[in-house]
Amino acid sequence: MLSMPAKNTAKLYVENGYYHIYNRGVNKQSIFLDEKDYRVFLSYLKDYLTPKDKLAISLELTKPKLTLPERNEILKKLSLKNYSNEILLYCFALMQNHFHFVLKQKHKDAIDHFTNSFLSRYSVFFNKKYHHRGHVFESTYKAVLVENEPQLLELTRYVHKQAIAKKQPCSYKNYLGERNTTWINTSEILSFFSKTNLQLSYKSFVEEKSNIEFINHLVLEEDD
Repeated sequence: MLSMPAKNTAKLYVENGYYHIYNRGVNKQSIFLDEKDYRVFLSYLKDYLTPKDKLAISLELTKPKLTLPERNEILKKLSLKNYSNEILLYCFALMQNHFHFVLKQKHKDAIDHFTNSFLSRYSVFFNKKYHHRGHVFESTYKAVLVENEPQLLELTRYVHKQAIAKKQPCSYKNYLGERNTTWINTSEILSFFSKTNLQLSYKSFVEEKSNIEFINHLVLEEDD
């Protein structure tokens, strides 16, 4: 008898589709062991999702006394594929042993290329730093298509609540206007909420009780 694929590993990719992307460490092991790991993960997101200024990066090669590792890092930046025209990231949460992205892809294969490249890059960093061999993440990331606007809004609330409850890095401060991260797109979600009426604000929405049953099929089997 054929076994059924794990939840949300069978992916449906469509142009201009909204998705919940998530994955956890192998055997639920931690993928972030210290603060630097979180910073590196986020710096890679910035590299992939910020429009690349090739001229500015090239000028870095003219700096005096540039070491070979520094030069190689600059060359890597120049050659790195950029997804700023293909992926819009709405929110993220970095839990100790897994992560969540809510995003939109403009082209049908953008998520697959972006996520595989991104996770491979972080895995190389993690394995090198901790002298680790083998997979860092479970065999395949999960991607589930968001079906409508209410689900999209509820999903961002779910993702932010997970991080807030455990005081983990997330995009929530960008939604409160306390941080401006250019590669996070907050405008579309915030357009559903009031900027002047606190009771109708995104903050109030997040603080309300979640309707988790509404998005059970979109999320982790167990968020731990």
